[in-house]
Amino acid sequence: MKNSLYIILFILLTILACTKKSSADSNTVSSEDSLSSYLTKANDFGATTKKRREYIQKAFTIVIEQDNDSLHRANLFRIANRYYNLNDWNKYREIANIVLEKATIGKDSLSIAKAYSYLGDYYGAQGVSDSAYVNYYKSEKMYNNLIEKYNEARTRLNIALLQYAESDYLGSEISVFKALKAIKGEKANDILYESNNLLGLVYNELGEYTKAVEYHNKALQGLEKNPTPVEFQSRATSLNNLGLVYQNLNKDKQAIPYFEEGLKQKQDLLLYKPPLYAMLKDNLGYSRFKLKQEQGLPDLFYESLRIRDSLKLTSGIIVNQIRLSEFFAARGDRVKALEFANGAMKTAENSKNKRNYLLPLKQLAIIEPQKATEYNKEYIRINDSLQKADRKTAEKFSRIEYETDEIKQENTDLTVQNRNLVYIFGSILILGMFMYIIKAQKAKNRELLYKQEQQKANEEIYNLMISQQNDVETIRVIEKKRVAQELHDGVLGRMFGVRMNLDSLNKFHDEHASEQRDSYLTELKNIEQDIREISHDLSKEKSDLINNFVAIVDNLLEEQKKTFKAKLVSSIDSTIKWDIMSNAIKINLYRVVQESIQNINKYANAKNIKIEFRKDVDNLFLYISDDGVGFNVNKKKKGIGLQNMLSRINECEGTFEIQSKKGEGTKITVSVPIKKS
Repeated sequence: MKNSLYIILFILLTILACTKKSSADSNTVSSEDSLSSYLTKANDFGATTKKRREYIQKAFTIVIEQDNDSLHRANLFRIANRYYNLNDWNKYREIANIVLEKATIGKDSLSIAKAYSYLGDYYGAQGVSDSAYVNYYKSEKMYNNLIEKYNEARTRLNIALLQYAESDYLGSEISVFKALKAIKGEKANDILYESNNLLGLVYNELGEYTKAVEYHNKALQGLEKNPTPVEFQSRATSLNNLGLVYQNLNKDKQAIPYFEEGLKQKQDLLLYKPPLYAMLKDNLGYSRFKLKQEQGLPDLFYESLRIRDSLKLTSGIIVNQIRLSEFFAARGDRVKALEFANGAMKTAENSKNKRNYLLPLKQLAIIEPQKATEYNKEYIRINDSLQKADRKTAEKFSRIEYETDEIKQENTDLTVQNRNLVYIFGSILILGMFMYIIKAQKAKNRELLYKQEQQKANEEIYNLMISQQNDVETIRVIEKKRVAQELHDGVLGRMFGVRMNLDSLNKFHDEHASEQRDSYLTELKNIEQDIREISHDLSKEKSDLINNFVAIVDNLLEEQKKTFKAKLVSSIDSTIKWDIMSNAIKINLYRVVQESIQNINKYANAKNIKIEFRKDVDNLFLYISDDGVGFNVNKKKKGIGLQNMLSRINECEGTFEIQSKKGEGTKITVSVPIKKS
């Protein structure tokens, strides 16, 4: 009979323990807020179940349309609490699963842990202990990781209640102390009360009655300092539990005052905790029956049975029926005693819970001694199977905990492996990029070095070309002078002699000779004049052919005109004496013109280009301009091309200036001092 009684106590304590389902969370809301108003009305214990359910559904309709944020999930939990208070377990589980899904999407670990604890409540209420334990254990581990000490302790206490219901009393004791350890140094009076209360129940089952009384008294003392809301009826619960300890000690005189004190809040008990009220009535009646006190009997049993029957509390109904059977058997009314004993057996059969068979079998063996052997054998068989089941349950809880930890460890190991793989591949990628950058930089350096060497080679080639041009020009001038001298001193001298000889023939005056002489003389004069003109032309030096610099520049500009569409206009001051300038100046100016034209072709998209050479007394000026797209000078100053041009002009001790803006073209101005070679 104790086992059935404490199952009822467990159910009652579970309802008490889950203070998260309290109505207190809605007492301060504004009645003008429709959602808060619906939630408040749904927790009105004075309203009908149908009306409260309607308010919960209206609240759910509003909440489900909200965005998936922390407030939305909190409101869903509040709706689940209302279904809990209505004992609507299917709806309670439905809302818990919705919250779990939304919390997972929102990566809200706290709400995920809370949803697991709610699912644990559901499976615990349905008697599916392994599923309840799995969900509670997941919740506890998550709260532990989040350093949520209060919620961790609350979940450990739920595990302890689950173990208590499965008769794993030692496991329950350990879990309670784990809960107390979690809140050490924290202000958690409700958990402290429930832990003391549950320890009292555990020690009562273990037969350690002194400890049971000690912890129940601790629970009562805690209530005096920190009372709980009236709807929990915590004081009446502790008074009932203390009375039960003394009842088990067969100290019913000490038990009765506790039951009577607990029943003083009759109206509150009937409103908030009718199962507890029925239990107090039943226990009070049973203690009086054991003391052979007729006061209130059997009405106390009947009233308790009526309430339990209306609430469909199977275990409580069986307990009442057995006690009524005992009562009538003590009065000698064997018919009624057998009627209630058989009624208890029928109720047990309908419940499909083997534990409920024990009390009816025990009572029937007393009432029907002729069948006692049969009843006792069945009692022993069922009791042995239940003990084995209890042991398996305890082992199952340990196995679930181990397997859950093992899965968690595997997930942790997998996470570490994945992280290590990410690190390895990341390192390889970074190393590869680093090597690629080094290789690319080396290639750029080689390219730059090659360009520099090529540039240097071009300069040497140009110098060689200029030197060859100078040598050719020198030889050409010498040859011109030689030819001129030969013409002047040789041919002209001989021709002059011939003319003189012919002139002497004028002494002959025959007509034929005279005409002939005149003809020769005229021809000779013409030849002489031609030779003089040739000699004069050969000895004339043309300034525009010296060193051929202008010709080289003209060739570059002509090639530009043939190859590209941009209109090019060039102007070279004819007064510039290129022959007196050093080759270094001419080479660098040529390269500046060449680099500028290349840049215009590549980047400027210009339609017009203008190149101009001018001079003043001491300086030579080069102007290069275009009407292209232009560029930001500050950003492009570090370009290799511009740096090379600047370096060349610095070698000539000149100045280099570049002006450009986006959309306004570009203008380069170069000034170098005129130095003689």
